[in-house]
Amino acid sequence: MKGCFITLEGPEGAGKSTQVTRLQSYLEKCRIPCVTTREPGGTSIGDRIREILLDPGAREMSLRAEMLLYAASRAQLVEEVIQPALAKGETVLCDRYVDSSMVYQAYSAGANPQDVLQVNEVAIQGLIPDRTYLLDLPLQESIRRLENRGISRDRIELKGQAYHQKVRDGFHHLATLHPERFCIIDGTLSADEVFRRIVVDLQKTLGDKIPLREDGSG
Repeated sequence: MKGCFITLEGPEGAGKSTQVTRLQSYLEKCRIPCVTTREPGGTSIGDRIREILLDPGAREMSLRAEMLLYAASRAQLVEEVIQPALAKGETVLCDRYVDSSMVYQAYSAGANPQDVLQVNEVAIQGLIPDRTYLLDLPLQESIRRLENRGISRDRIELKGQAYHQKVRDGFHHLATLHPERFCIIDGTLSADEVFRRIVVDLQKTLGDKIPLREDGSG
């Protein structure tokens, strides 16, 4: 039985990693086998590619190289982690996926969208998420959260405000193109409320695959 593939997307600082962790804990309490992963990375090879992609010192990286490196990390993740887990009927929670490439490389950085699509068609082999949660966050709130983290920013986070505004706009554009898959959630809400809304949506849209409790509690 094919498992369920869930992705979380959004601008920098939207809280995706926090929600992936909470969802994993919740599914485990419900005795639903699940695997959590992230992009770029998620495998030994992918983590090495991640170091290159996010290295602030790699400013000379061309957009084409960036596009191909993300796709390479994704291809390894799909083949090594995601597809085997889904084949066993497990639920996969992924922090970012191919939607991020469309937003960050095409809509925000100016790569040809068709190039991004073609490269990633090879990488994902037709594997599209069952549901994508877009944690939406205004630009200024994203900046505030990054500043409050108190750690150095990576190569992508260091890009200018105009770039990151295009990131947010790009995610909204994708959600408009694929309303059957995307669920937009206000990322300015508390982590508890964001989690509650994700669980409620899972009950409505994936209840046949994920028999969550009716009250949506953890």
